[in-house]
Parts: sequence; C-alpha cells; structure tokens
Amino acid sequence: MSVVAGDTAWVLVSAALVMFMTPGLAFFYGGLVRSKHVLATIAQSIVALAVVSVTWVVIGYTLAFGKDAGGLIGDLGHVGFAGVGADPSAWAPTVPASAFATFQLMFAVITPALITGAVAERLRFGAYVAFLVAWSVLVYAPVAHWVWGGGFLGASGIGALDFAGGTVVHVNAGAAALAAIVFVGRRRGYPQAAFVPHNVPFVVLGAGILWFGWFGFNAGSALTSGGVAAGAFLATQLAAATAMLTWIGLERLRHRHASTIGAATGAVAGLVAVTPAAGYVTPLAALGIGVVAGAVCFGAVELKHRLRFDDSLDVVGIHLVGGVVGALLTGVLASAAVNPAGVDGGLVQVARQFAAVAVSGAFSFTMTLAILAVIDRVVPVRVAADDEDTGLDATQHGETAYSLGERAGVWRATTDGFDADEELRTLREQIVTEATRRTIEALREPSPLD
Repeated sequence: MSVVAGDTAWVLVSAALVMFMTPGLAFFYGGLVRSKHVLATIAQSIVALAVVSVTWVVIGYTLAFGKDAGGLIGDLGHVGFAGVGADPSAWAPTVPASAFATFQLMFAVITPALITGAVAERLRFGAYVAFLVAWSVLVYAPVAHWVWGGGFLGASGIGALDFAGGTVVHVNAGAAALAAIVFVGRRRGYPQAAFVPHNVPFVVLGAGILWFGWFGFNAGSALTSGGVAAGAFLATQLAAATAMLTWIGLERLRHRHASTIGAATGAVAGLVAVTPAAGYVTPLAALGIGVVAGAVCFGAVELKHRLRFDDSLDVVGIHLVGGVVGALLTGVLASAAVNPAGVDGGLVQVARQFAAVAVSGAFSFTMTLAILAVIDRVVPVRVAADDEDTGLDATQHGETAYSLGERAGVWRATTDGFDADEELRTLREQIVTEATRRTIEALREPSPLD
C-alpha cells in the first residue's frame, strides 16, 4: 500500500465539500422555519461541526473503523486517533489514514444534524448538545461499523451495498428523526396554525450548497480519483435533476403550481436516494432512481399532511423514505460492470439491502428513544411552552436574526418576549399609518388650479 497524491487530493477536497454541506443544511433548514426560530435552527447544524469533531477523534472513529470485534463494533485501538497518520489504512490503501478518517468525520457531523429538522422549533439547546454526543457515539459509530467498517451488514457480512451512506446516513438519521418526533411531540398549534417558511431564498441557497457538496459526499466515497468517482459524480447530478423535475411536475398536477421550495426539496430527495447507488449504477439507472425518489418522497410528504404528523421539515419523508428507496433500488440496479467492487442487482441483493435497512433503522429508532429518555431525566429535551411561543432564538440564544424594526424605532426586547414576526407586523402598520397620514394631508392642501 502506498499513498497516491491524486487520490489524496481528491479525498481531501471531497472532505471539504462534505463539511460545506453542514452550513448548507443550516441555511436549508433555517429558511424553512419561522423567523423567531431561525438562529436556533442554524445553530443546531453548526454546533454539530464542533461537538462531533471532538467525539469522532476521541472515540467515534475507532468504534466505527477499528479492528472488528464480532461484527458489532470496532476495538479501541484508535482512541484519540492513535495510529491514524500518514500511512494508508486497509479502508483506503492509496490515501493517508488521516485523510480517510477526516473524510469520514464529515459524514459523522452531518448525520445527526439532519435529525434536527424533524423536531425544529422545539428543542432545548443544552439537551441537543448532550444528544449529539450520545447519538454520534452510541448510534452513528456502530451503524457505520456494521456497514462500512467490517461489521455484519457490509461486504464482510451479509453483503449489503451502501456506496456513500444511504443506510449509514439517511436511513439512520431518518429513523432517529421518527423517534424524536414520537418523543418530543407536535409543535404548539400544529396543524391548525400556519407554519410558513420565513425565507425561501435561504432554502434555495441551502439546497444549492447541499447539491454542490454532495459531489464530494458521493464521488469522494470512491476514495480514488478514477472512473468510479466520475461515474458517481454523474449519477449524483442526474438523480437530483430528474427528482426535481418529477417533484415539481407532481406538484403542478396536485396543487396547480410548481414551487421553488418543491424544486429544492425534490432535488434533495434525488440526492438522498442516489447516495447508496452512486458508484454502482449506470447513468440511465441514476435517472430512474431520481424519478422514483421524486415521486415516492412527494407522496410521503403529502401523506404526512393528511396524517397530521409533525415532521417539521420533512426529514422522515425525504431522508428515511428516500434512503430506503435508494437502498432497495441499489439492490435492483447495481452493476458489477460499473464497479467491480459491487455486484449485479437481483432478488438476493434486494433482500440484503432490505435487511441492512431494517436492522439499522430499528436500531437507530430504539436507541434514539432511549437516549432522549435518559437526557430528558437530566434536562428537559423540549423547551417550555412560553419559550416556544416567544421563539428559540431569544430564549435559547439571547439574540435575534433580524433587526429590521430598529431603524423605524420599533426595536424592543432581546430576550424578553421578542417575536420577529410581531415586530415586522408592527413595522408594516407604522408604514401604512404614515402613508395614510401623508395622503390625507396632501388631499387637504389647496390645488394650484383653485
């Protein structure tokens, strides 16, 4: 095994791209919530960069990629990144072990951040930080080991395929999101009150950053800069494109309009679904994955509204459903001609994919419930009702995202009952009142023709 400079450069660039996805997720989620919760929502993604980086180096990496212990977990040989240096590892024989471990770190960061969208607008920040530590060590690391680190679900076990994280990232996070919804409960006023995204340009910006970073997520998972990476890059683009077109087409049929949010959401659904398949399928297969993912995830989100199921930002409908769809379609469409490290699709491979999804999802759901229950005994996971009404930005962080009312003299509280929506309504009323006053004064003035 020897280090190849081109492969190392590609893996490091890909790691940076995947890191950039977490701020992209922050904007995507931040734009979808109400204005009084935007900073809290963004903070939940950003703080994962710090918390999970520490847990990964201290213990997470060795649990995921340490020497296998009975197919269930890695040993403690790499605690504190011991032995993770310039020499290659068995997982990536042409890049330094430190580059591979750093690349995997970025996956570990974004996965728990995905969960927050399901329970947006109601999580206590301190409890969430504790959850990050526990979940990344007790749930993410074991599942990563089972599929990628020599455990019983991956190539060394039953042979399930997961090129870049359909099971490890999306099914894992989606199942955890479902558990969090069950534990935390609905937002106050849901579904009667209007929960309208406060900043659609943020949503589009976030989706664009996610799409851009996803090339590192998928193509980087080849761990070399060769043909498999190029194929995964193309598959990523094609699935996102067809999923977007499918989503807005269905939206047009169903609701008589194609929304910008729908376009962004559809693209993300395609990116999720192609993730486990990207390095194993042909371009035509990637187009098909996008179509199916766009349709199925659209249906899942529509069903959520009928069931009055408060998945705030559609994490279950996109990541859990999209991850399952992608994993199963990988079993159908994988081709050894595309990637000799894979297999040809068929019923046997579909069964393997289903087993990996079922086991990982059940484990994540159960463990997430247990972690939340333990944390809730120490510090409440959900904020108080008054804090939720006031807004998490003010009550959890002592700040507000927007000061649009300040110049008009309507800036009021910082931590005591601030509501950005109310401030904007007040500002609009003042503007209308002033415009009305000036109009009346103008009408009272004598005309030059009199």
